[in-house]
Amino acid sequence: MVIENCAVATVDADDTEYASGHVVVAGDTIESVGPGKAPEDLQNVVRRIDGTGHLVTPGLVNTHHHFYQWITRGLATDHNLFNWLVALYPTWARIDEQMVYAAAQGSLAIMARGGVTTAVDHHYVYPRGAGDLSGAIIRAASETGVRFTLARGSMDRGESDGGLPPDFAVETLEGALAATEETVDRYHDASFGAMTQIAIAPCSPFSVTTELLGQGAELARRKGVRLHTHGSETVEEEKFCHELFGMGPTDYFESTGWLGEDVWMAHCVHMNDSDIAAFAHTRTGVAHCPSSNARLGAGIARVPDMLAAGVPVGLGVDGTASNESGELHTELRNALLINRLGPHREAALNARQALRLGTYGGAQVLGRAAEIGSLEPGKLADLVLWKLDTLAHASIADPVTALVFGAAAPVTLSLVGGRPVAENGRLLHVDEDAIARSTRAEAQRLARISAEG
Repeated sequence: MVIENCAVATVDADDTEYASGHVVVAGDTIESVGPGKAPEDLQNVVRRIDGTGHLVTPGLVNTHHHFYQWITRGLATDHNLFNWLVALYPTWARIDEQMVYAAAQGSLAIMARGGVTTAVDHHYVYPRGAGDLSGAIIRAASETGVRFTLARGSMDRGESDGGLPPDFAVETLEGALAATEETVDRYHDASFGAMTQIAIAPCSPFSVTTELLGQGAELARRKGVRLHTHGSETVEEEKFCHELFGMGPTDYFESTGWLGEDVWMAHCVHMNDSDIAAFAHTRTGVAHCPSSNARLGAGIARVPDMLAAGVPVGLGVDGTASNESGELHTELRNALLINRLGPHREAALNARQALRLGTYGGAQVLGRAAEIGSLEPGKLADLVLWKLDTLAHASIADPVTALVFGAAAPVTLSLVGGRPVAENGRLLHVDEDAIARSTRAEAQRLARISAEG
């Protein structure tokens, strides 16, 4: 497949760009990237795409999400994090396999239609008798066609133990570890180009015990998979950690084995200089979720300082109960704008840094920078062709500026491993209208069950 006559932003180490260039895809990998038209003598070309008026970039990488929340959007809209969790946990604790499958379909569909080629779902609510929730999520990702990491979450600290979730919404320590190990053994693919990977992901300091964090880290390293959790999201979390553990979140994570290049954490809003230095020294990654942080009033993460220190940073949608749009391409813009409200002001982030967060930065955070995140020969052909010649963008001369600062750009083509997943704004492998109907029905069913108690 040949894509030519388009602007190219490779997001490689040198930020190489071409005002008019080409990308050649052979099978599931990128064969060549360069200026001008593709060579005329290429053999076995099955499709040649004229990208005039377009920008091609690496596919977007979403590093943090909670798919199940698709069916609880629009609730508790004026709450901070802790109050929001208390309001919604009783509803979430009543999800089942059918609901989770529909919610995963909705979450994946909106992202894939908007240029996401790799997605993470941090799923941590496993009510007893709810069915095969992990299998349902993985099935939805496979059907949509995106590259996928299930961060198999868990909670074992209920209300009676000082946690936030109700007791009937948590697992036991032994049950959570056993189910997580079974999920890794059944689904994790460590090979180059893997479509499904598993990370071990106890939920947060205020919903899991120290034992689950520590033994989860040991399990991950024994199995050779990555670790993920929430960290330093709110000032209330920091207070909680000091009261319960006698130290701040970063020191607590370090004491349980949760800093390292195989770890990434969501949010990291309230980080002091020593926290950032610890993350940089250990190469612990961060999933920055600007819209969710704003929706819950959590604050502004110190992304410019993290990047300057050498912390790997990617972007995340976060759950759609705290970011109702559910789209990652809008996070490029929001990351740039919200960080400019911080102390660095207009020097906080520029358009190319925002694009890097959403592509190569995400690949780094997931440990897949050798495979995805930039347009380079030998890497997987995960890429997006953005249409920038319509009313919304045509008068912006610089295509990367148009993509990041402008309105959400239409996706003319999205490839995952060279396979088209979305084309001309529509998904190719799933029925968006059917998904919309099923997610509405499951949201209504969950609301009824929750109201009945």
